[in-house]
Amino acid sequence: MNRKELLRLLLNQAQFNGFEFRIWYQSHIQPIWPGAEQALNLLAGEGRHYTLLFSHDFARCFWRSGAHMSFMVPAVTYPRVNGQGEVVQVTRKPFTRRTIKPDVWKYHLRQMAAADDPVDYLCRFLPAQDQAKVGVLPRAEQAEVEARLAAQA
Repeated sequence: MNRKELLRLLLNQAQFNGFEFRIWYQSHIQPIWPGAEQALNLLAGEGRHYTLLFSHDFARCFWRSGAHMSFMVPAVTYPRVNGQGEVVQVTRKPFTRRTIKPDVWKYHLRQMAAADDPVDYLCRFLPAQDQAKVGVLPRAEQAEVEARLAAQA
């Protein structure tokens, strides 16, 4: 799946929750609306998709508070000081979260910024049928596919 199709899936999720792509595009990219296809081409082709993905308006709608969304919270291990003043390692098991808390979009923006690939991070929150379309490729294969698609365009 190329970047434009992936952006379309992510944008569909945000638009379903109330994101106005046209208004956002005209206020953040250029005042003249070229149409949805040309706008996606511009964002995907020039690598300007991060402008959209890290936008507060997009994040607020993508992770709408109170929404019912199932996703896996990964396992994590971190140090903590116990009651005796000793540093112990705490390991949390992975679990499934089903609802979104208020202002969770701020948390996810920070996590997305710290992630190796922000787009992969976002894809974890797509509906299951869209996650199947995206598929998970190793990074080397993904880079190779993107390079071939760029050469064809």
